[in-house]
This record gives sequence, structure tokens and C-alpha cells, in this order.
Amino acid sequence: MPEGPVSPVDLARVPWVQGVLTAADVAETAASIARMQEPCGSVPWTTGEHTDIWNHVEAAMAMLVGGQVEAAERAYDWVPTMQRADGSWPMKIVGGEVEDPRGEVNMSAYFAVGLWHHWLVRSDIAFVHRHWDSVRAGLDWVVSQQLAFGGINWTPEEEGALLAGSSSIYQSLRAGVALADLLGDPQPEWELAGGRLGHALREHRDLFLDKAKHSMDWYYPVLGGAVRGTDGLAMIDAKWEHFVRPGLGILCVDTNPWVTGAETCELVMALDNLGDHARAKQLFADMQHLRAEDGKYWTGWVYGDDVNWPPEWTTYTAAAVVLAADALGETYGHSTPGSGIMRGSSLAPHFRELALECGCPSPEVSADGVSGHAG
Repeated sequence: MPEGPVSPVDLARVPWVQGVLTAADVAETAASIARMQEPCGSVPWTTGEHTDIWNHVEAAMAMLVGGQVEAAERAYDWVPTMQRADGSWPMKIVGGEVEDPRGEVNMSAYFAVGLWHHWLVRSDIAFVHRHWDSVRAGLDWVVSQQLAFGGINWTPEEEGALLAGSSSIYQSLRAGVALADLLGDPQPEWELAGGRLGHALREHRDLFLDKAKHSMDWYYPVLGGAVRGTDGLAMIDAKWEHFVRPGLGILCVDTNPWVTGAETCELVMALDNLGDHARAKQLFADMQHLRAEDGKYWTGWVYGDDVNWPPEWTTYTAAAVVLAADALGETYGHSTPGSGIMRGSSLAPHFRELALECGCPSPEVSADGVSGHAG
């Protein structure tokens, strides 16, 4: 496959983290993603592998932050071409062909985060208008999959909600509402669904599918923004020693001695959400052993055997590095206007818990419509 085009970069606009990555390092990593982009605009996991919309959008966000604007916008323009009539996207796409047709809610929601991030970085209202109908259709479909307890059924074909995926959807709904407010196109059903979802992520985590061996289920309620403050810190501290391997990063699953870069960088951003900047920066430094030539990143490292596995460089790992650098850059170096996308500081306000269907009493709402659970 030919390498994708790489644009010259103004390093003054690229984030950096003091003592960890320079702006040139971050730009090099963004360029490594652009080089793996397919001519149609799709960004696969790695060269010749499949594409899913969530990781594709994350790659587009990272390319934008790292100065690969044309590649990022080509990636965004590709997304609506794969959307189905019901608003969903297929789970796996290989070479432009659908390999797994199942619609997956987390993937179908995430375009909202990417489009809002593009607005924060580029302030291009025409670009937002161009993709708003696609984002709106995607979130309408996702909200239609909500279960009574508040979680989002992960595909129409399988019963049950994923904790990590639903946590990401919480962020996507806040981004979607922010876009709706920007365009003057209110979406009250998204706000209602977001309130129910946030309640489920805080109060009913036992009702989600059991994926506790995966580190993602540990930190994603914090990363997605539903669990915050002292509750978020308590959640992270409860399994810190279980999943964190000092000097290396964090485990992907607790059954294998395998630390992975993407999960480590996501935990970095979750810690940044909580204001725990020192631990975030240390973890970010720890995972840099996965950096390879030309700014690429290995997926993970099996300690004991001391080998990189799988033997591939992945765009989603590189993307997580770039976005973590942008988040940390706000405290430890330089950041872009999109640096708060994971922290949630630029998103719509947290949703009120209204009209709950889980059996819990809905919080009392005052005469001005404000619930005590609004954040």
C-alpha cells in the first residue's frame, strides 16, 4: 500500500510535554498515522488491517493536533460514506468493504467527539455544517439503543451494555449537545438519554456486561466524564496496583503480563481529568519505551518475555499518545485549543438525571428546572 501524503507542519502549533516529547516528536507521530492512511481517507488499525469508526476518528483528531490537517479532514470526509440509512456504522471495514456489518453504538457515537474537536481546533463552521447531519443521525441511532437501566445496548444483535463503550458514549452525547447548541438545533432526547446514562455509570455499574479483567472498564467511567472528583479518584486508586506496572505502563487485561500504550495513554487522560497531573505525566513518560522509529508506536510489551507484541505499530496507539500529549501540554508544556476534549472542559454541561427508567427515584427538580445531580 502506498504511503499517505504528509504535510509540512508549523511546530509552534503542535503540543509538547516537557521532558517527555518535543513538538517535533509529536508531529512525527501524527505524520506516522498519516502515512498509514488509505487513499480513500480510511485510517486502519495498521497497514492492511481493518478500520473501525471509533479508532479512525481518534486518528483524525490526533492528525489534526499534530499538524496533518489535510489528512485529518480527508479522514473525516470518509466517515459519512460508510454510514447506513439507520444512522449506524459497521463494526469492521477492510479496504473499503464491510467485513463485520454489526452496528456498534460506541463507534457510531464517536463522530460527534471528532467534529466538536475539529471545531475547537479549526473554528470552521462550514466543516461543522457539512458533517452535522451524519453526527445527528448517528447519535439518534445510538440513543434508540438505550436500555431501561440507562446503559446503551452495544449492538442490536447482542443483549447487554459495555461499561467502557457506554462511558465513551457519555462523552459523545456531551459533544453532540455542544454541536447542537452551536448550530441552534436542540436535541432534548440526547440530553435525557445522557442523564440516564450518567446515572447508570455512577450507580448501576453492576448491570453492565462483566469485562472487569480489562483495564478499560476500570478507568473509562472517569475518562468519559461520568464519574468525577473524589469518586473518580477513589475509582482509580482502587485498582491502581492491580493494573499499573511502574516504568512500563498499564495492563490491557489482568490475565496477561502485557502492557499496552493506548490504554496507558487513556489512563493518562483520565488522571488529567481528575487533576492528578503528576501521576499522569509519570505514566506518559513510562510508556515511551514503546516509541519506534519515525514516531510510530508498538501496540504493547510482554514483560518477562521482553518482546513487543503484537509485532506491529498501530495508528490507535499513536493517536492516544498525541492526544495525551495535548492534554498534558496544558500543564507541562504547550497545548492546542482542543486539549480539553477528554477532560470535558469544552463540552456541554453534565446532564441532569431526569425521567429515570431504572427504578431509582428521579432527583427532585426545582422550579427553574435544575436538578441537584447536574454537574
